[in-house]
Amino acid sequence: MKLKLYGKKNCSLCDQAKATLEMLQQDYLFEIEEINIYNDDVLLEAYHLMIPVIKHEDTIVDMELVDMKKIESYLKKKNNSENS
Repeated sequence: MKLKLYGKKNCSLCDQAKATLEMLQQDYLFEIEEINIYNDDVLLEAYHLMIPVIKHEDTIVDMELVDMKKIESYLKKKNNSENS
């Protein structure tokens, strides 16, 4: 599984989101793909007021002030559905 982290450089909320994801990697198997929205005009238009944004496929898992429990709940749900 890959979670995409949309953000920008020099963004403390983005740094906190990445740290949260890295902590969750200790218990869940997933990759983090960091995407700088300033490298793509479409992404900048879509997410500039919402970053950080964490997505899995087409689902926004969390955004702005990310919540570790919300992300963990999503990961547990995905883990259970993949193991069923």
